[in-house]
Amino acid sequence: MPVAYEQYLVPVVFRPFAEDLTARAAALHPRRILELAAGTGVLTADLLAVTPSAEVTATDLNEAMVAFGSTRAPGAVWRQADAQRLPFPDGGFDLVVCQFGVMFFPDRIGAFTEVRRVLAPGGRFLFNTWGPLGTHAFEVALQAGLERAFPVEPPQFFQTVPHGYADPAVVAADLAAAGFAVEDEQELTLQGRAASTADLATGYLTGTPVRAAVEERGDGPAVRATVIEEMTARLGPGPVTAPMTAYVFRAAA
Repeated sequence: MPVAYEQYLVPVVFRPFAEDLTARAAALHPRRILELAAGTGVLTADLLAVTPSAEVTATDLNEAMVAFGSTRAPGAVWRQADAQRLPFPDGGFDLVVCQFGVMFFPDRIGAFTEVRRVLAPGGRFLFNTWGPLGTHAFEVALQAGLERAFPVEPPQFFQTVPHGYADPAVVAADLAAAGFAVEDEQELTLQGRAASTADLATGYLTGTPVRAAVEERGDGPAVRATVIEEMTARLGPGPVTAPMTAYVFRAAA
Protein backbone atom coordinates (compact mmCIF):
# COMPACT_ATOMS: atom_id res chain seq x y z
CA MET A 1 0.00 0.00 0.00
CA PRO A 2 2.62 2.67 0.85
CA VAL A 3 4.37 2.30 -2.52
CA ALA A 4 1.14 2.59 -4.55
CA TYR A 5 -0.08 5.43 -2.32
CA GLU A 6 3.16 7.35 -2.82
CA GLN A 7 3.42 6.72 -6.55
CA TYR A 8 -0.13 7.32 -7.70
CA LEU A 9 -1.99 9.36 -5.07
CA VAL A 10 0.50 11.64 -3.31
CA PRO A 11 1.45 13.79 -6.35
CA VAL A 12 -2.16 14.23 -7.45
CA VAL A 13 -4.28 14.31 -4.30
CA PHE A 14 -2.06 15.11 -1.33
CA ARG A 15 0.84 17.27 -2.51
CA PRO A 16 -1.28 20.37 -3.35
CA PHE A 17 -2.70 20.43 0.17
CA ALA A 18 0.66 19.61 1.77
CA GLU A 19 2.12 22.71 0.14
CA ASP A 20 -0.73 24.81 1.54
CA LEU A 21 -0.42 23.35 5.03
CA THR A 22 3.36 23.80 5.00
CA ALA A 23 3.02 27.51 4.21
CA ARG A 24 0.55 27.92 7.06
CA ALA A 25 2.88 26.07 9.43
CA ALA A 26 5.92 28.11 8.43
CA ALA A 27 4.05 31.34 9.14
CA LEU A 28 3.81 30.27 12.80
CA HIS A 29 7.62 29.97 13.12
CA PRO A 30 7.51 26.70 15.06
CA ARG A 31 10.51 25.24 16.86
CA ARG A 32 9.16 21.80 17.82
CA ILE A 33 6.71 20.19 15.40
CA LEU A 34 4.76 16.97 15.89
CA GLU A 35 3.06 15.48 12.85
CA LEU A 36 0.23 12.96 13.23
CA ALA A 37 -0.83 10.44 10.55
CA ALA A 38 2.25 11.37 8.52
CA GLY A 39 1.76 8.58 5.99
CA THR A 40 4.62 8.39 3.49
CA GLY A 41 5.95 11.80 4.51
CA VAL A 42 4.78 14.23 1.84
CA LEU A 43 4.02 16.94 4.42
CA THR A 44 7.00 15.91 6.56
CA ALA A 45 9.47 16.51 3.74
CA ASP A 46 7.96 19.91 3.00
CA LEU A 47 8.09 20.92 6.67
CA LEU A 48 11.77 19.95 6.87
CA ALA A 49 12.54 22.03 3.78
CA VAL A 50 10.60 25.13 4.79
CA THR A 51 11.34 25.13 8.56
CA PRO A 52 14.96 23.92 8.63
CA SER A 53 15.60 25.13 12.18
CA ALA A 54 12.62 23.26 13.63
CA GLU A 55 12.74 19.79 15.16
CA VAL A 56 10.18 17.60 13.36
CA THR A 57 8.77 14.42 14.86
CA ALA A 58 6.59 12.41 12.47
CA THR A 59 4.22 9.68 13.60
CA ASP A 60 1.77 7.24 12.07
CA LEU A 61 -0.26 4.34 13.44
CA ASN A 62 0.73 2.16 10.48
CA GLU A 63 4.23 0.72 10.88
CA ALA A 64 4.60 0.23 7.12
CA MET A 65 3.97 3.94 6.58
CA VAL A 66 6.53 4.83 9.26
CA ALA A 67 9.12 2.56 7.64
CA PHE A 68 8.48 4.07 4.20
CA GLY A 69 8.23 7.66 5.42
CA SER A 70 11.50 7.46 7.33
CA THR A 71 13.31 6.80 4.05
CA ARG A 72 11.49 9.62 2.26
CA ALA A 73 11.99 12.26 4.97
CA PRO A 74 14.96 11.03 7.03
CA GLY A 75 15.52 14.42 8.62
CA ALA A 76 12.55 13.87 10.93
CA VAL A 77 12.37 11.63 13.98
CA TRP A 78 9.87 8.89 13.07
CA ARG A 79 7.76 7.04 15.63
CA GLN A 80 4.90 4.58 15.40
CA ALA A 81 2.19 6.14 17.56
CA ASP A 82 -1.56 6.17 18.20
CA ALA A 83 -2.90 9.74 18.19
CA GLN A 84 -5.25 8.79 21.03
CA ARG A 85 -2.32 7.76 23.26
CA LEU A 86 0.64 9.87 22.27
CA PRO A 87 3.97 8.67 23.72
CA PHE A 88 5.22 12.18 24.45
CA PRO A 89 5.40 14.32 27.59
CA ASP A 90 3.12 17.24 28.34
CA GLY A 91 3.92 20.51 26.59
CA GLY A 92 6.67 19.12 24.38
CA PHE A 93 5.65 20.80 21.10
CA ASP A 94 4.59 24.23 19.93
CA LEU A 95 2.88 22.99 16.76
CA VAL A 96 0.99 19.79 15.97
CA VAL A 97 0.07 19.24 12.31
CA CYS A 98 -2.03 16.59 10.64
CA GLN A 99 -2.87 16.22 6.95
CA PHE A 100 -6.10 14.31 6.29
CA GLY A 101 -5.69 12.10 9.35
CA VAL A 102 -8.27 13.26 11.89
CA MET A 103 -11.06 11.48 10.00
CA PHE A 104 -9.43 8.16 10.92
CA PHE A 105 -9.39 8.76 14.70
CA PRO A 106 -12.07 6.58 16.35
CA ASP A 107 -12.29 8.99 19.32
CA ARG A 108 -11.66 12.42 17.86
CA ILE A 109 -12.26 14.39 21.05
CA GLY A 110 -9.94 12.00 22.87
CA ALA A 111 -7.26 12.47 20.22
CA PHE A 112 -7.68 16.24 20.25
CA THR A 113 -7.35 16.19 24.05
CA GLU A 114 -4.06 14.32 23.66
CA VAL A 115 -2.89 16.89 21.11
CA ARG A 116 -3.67 19.67 23.56
CA ARG A 117 -1.77 17.82 26.30
CA VAL A 118 1.45 17.61 24.28
CA LEU A 119 1.23 21.25 23.16
CA ALA A 120 2.92 23.99 25.15
CA PRO A 121 0.61 26.78 26.36
CA GLY A 122 -0.36 28.85 23.33
CA GLY A 123 0.74 26.11 20.94
CA ARG A 124 -1.21 25.52 17.74
CA PHE A 125 -2.98 22.56 16.19
CA LEU A 126 -3.08 22.86 12.38
CA PHE A 127 -4.88 20.29 10.24
CA ASN A 128 -7.15 19.68 7.29
CA THR A 129 -10.07 17.35 6.60
CA TRP A 130 -11.87 16.55 3.37
CA GLY A 131 -15.17 18.15 2.47
CA PRO A 132 -18.18 16.07 1.40
CA LEU A 133 -17.55 13.36 -1.18
CA GLY A 134 -19.41 15.37 -3.82
CA THR A 135 -16.74 18.10 -3.64
CA HIS A 136 -13.90 15.76 -4.66
CA ALA A 137 -14.30 15.05 -8.38
CA PHE A 138 -11.75 12.24 -8.54
CA GLU A 139 -13.41 10.31 -5.72
CA VAL A 140 -16.93 10.91 -7.05
CA ALA A 141 -15.81 9.14 -10.23
CA LEU A 142 -14.05 6.44 -8.24
CA GLN A 143 -17.13 5.74 -6.10
CA ALA A 144 -19.27 5.51 -9.22
CA GLY A 145 -16.84 2.94 -10.57
CA LEU A 146 -16.98 0.91 -7.36
CA GLU A 147 -20.77 0.98 -7.40
CA ARG A 148 -20.76 -0.25 -10.98
CA ALA A 149 -18.27 -3.02 -10.14
CA PHE A 150 -20.20 -4.01 -7.01
CA PRO A 151 -23.93 -3.43 -7.70
CA VAL A 152 -24.79 -4.99 -4.32
CA GLU A 153 -23.23 -3.39 -1.24
CA PRO A 154 -20.36 -1.50 -2.89
CA PRO A 155 -17.45 -0.44 -0.65
CA GLN A 156 -18.34 2.74 1.25
CA PHE A 157 -14.89 3.55 2.63
CA PHE A 158 -14.53 6.91 0.88
CA GLN A 159 -18.00 8.06 1.83
CA THR A 160 -17.76 7.05 5.49
CA VAL A 161 -14.09 7.65 6.39
CA PRO A 162 -12.14 10.21 4.31
CA HIS A 163 -15.34 12.20 3.72
CA GLY A 164 -17.05 11.20 6.95
CA TYR A 165 -15.92 14.22 8.99
CA ALA A 166 -17.02 16.91 6.58
CA ASP A 167 -19.15 19.20 8.76
CA PRO A 168 -17.00 22.12 9.96
CA ALA A 169 -19.43 22.82 12.81
CA VAL A 170 -18.90 19.30 14.16
CA VAL A 171 -15.13 19.63 13.86
CA ALA A 172 -15.17 22.98 15.68
CA ALA A 173 -17.38 21.56 18.43
CA ASP A 174 -15.00 18.63 18.94
CA LEU A 175 -12.06 21.01 19.18
CA ALA A 176 -13.89 23.10 21.76
CA ALA A 177 -14.76 19.97 23.74
CA ALA A 178 -11.04 19.16 23.89
CA GLY A 179 -10.25 22.64 25.23
CA PHE A 180 -9.09 24.32 22.02
CA ALA A 181 -9.98 27.78 20.79
CA VAL A 182 -10.54 27.78 17.02
CA GLU A 183 -8.53 30.66 15.54
CA ASP A 184 -9.15 30.05 11.87
CA GLU A 185 -11.31 27.84 9.67
CA GLN A 186 -11.21 27.98 5.87
CA GLU A 187 -12.76 26.10 3.00
CA LEU A 188 -10.08 25.43 0.40
CA THR A 189 -10.52 24.05 -3.13
CA LEU A 190 -7.40 23.05 -5.05
CA GLN A 191 -6.89 21.33 -8.38
CA GLY A 192 -5.50 17.83 -8.65
CA ARG A 193 -3.66 16.90 -11.84
CA ALA A 194 -3.30 13.25 -12.85
CA ALA A 195 -1.27 12.01 -15.81
CA SER A 196 -3.81 9.26 -16.47
CA THR A 197 -7.11 8.10 -15.07
CA ALA A 198 -5.84 4.52 -15.13
CA ASP A 199 -2.94 5.37 -12.81
CA LEU A 200 -5.26 7.25 -10.48
CA ALA A 201 -7.66 4.28 -10.29
CA THR A 202 -4.73 1.96 -9.61
CA GLY A 203 -3.62 4.19 -6.76
CA TYR A 204 -7.03 4.21 -5.12
CA LEU A 205 -7.58 0.47 -5.58
CA THR A 206 -4.16 -0.64 -4.35
CA GLY A 207 -2.90 2.20 -2.14
CA THR A 208 -5.88 2.71 0.19
CA PRO A 209 -7.89 0.49 2.57
CA VAL A 210 -10.43 -0.16 -0.20
CA ARG A 211 -7.84 -2.60 -1.54
CA ALA A 212 -8.85 -5.19 1.06
CA ALA A 213 -12.53 -4.87 0.20
CA VAL A 214 -11.82 -5.34 -3.50
CA GLU A 215 -9.62 -8.38 -2.85
CA GLU A 216 -12.18 -9.96 -0.55
CA ARG A 217 -15.23 -9.38 -2.70
CA GLY A 218 -14.30 -9.92 -6.31
CA ASP A 219 -11.91 -10.43 -9.21
CA GLY A 220 -9.32 -7.69 -8.82
CA PRO A 221 -8.41 -7.22 -12.51
CA ALA A 222 -12.08 -7.14 -13.55
CA VAL A 223 -12.90 -4.62 -10.82
CA ARG A 224 -9.96 -2.46 -11.87
CA ALA A 225 -11.06 -2.55 -15.51
CA THR A 226 -14.63 -1.54 -14.59
CA VAL A 227 -13.49 1.27 -12.31
CA ILE A 228 -11.09 2.62 -14.93
CA GLU A 229 -13.81 2.51 -17.58
CA GLU A 230 -16.26 4.44 -15.39
CA MET A 231 -13.68 6.98 -14.23
CA THR A 232 -12.53 7.52 -17.82
CA ALA A 233 -16.11 8.05 -18.97
CA ARG A 234 -16.49 10.76 -16.33
CA LEU A 235 -13.04 12.37 -16.34
CA GLY A 236 -11.42 11.43 -19.64
CA PRO A 237 -8.34 9.23 -20.09
CA GLY A 238 -5.91 11.89 -18.94
CA PRO A 239 -4.14 14.07 -18.38
CA VAL A 240 -7.03 15.17 -16.20
CA THR A 241 -7.51 18.07 -13.79
CA ALA A 242 -10.28 18.13 -11.21
CA PRO A 243 -11.25 20.13 -8.09
CA MET A 244 -10.86 18.83 -4.54
CA THR A 245 -12.28 20.63 -1.49
CA ALA A 246 -11.05 20.50 2.10
CA TYR A 247 -11.44 22.44 5.34
CA VAL A 248 -8.35 23.80 7.12
CA PHE A 249 -8.40 24.49 10.87
CA ARG A 250 -6.00 26.27 13.18
CA ALA A 251 -6.71 26.01 16.89
CA ALA A 252 -4.84 27.31 19.94
CA ALA A 253 -4.17 25.35 23.11
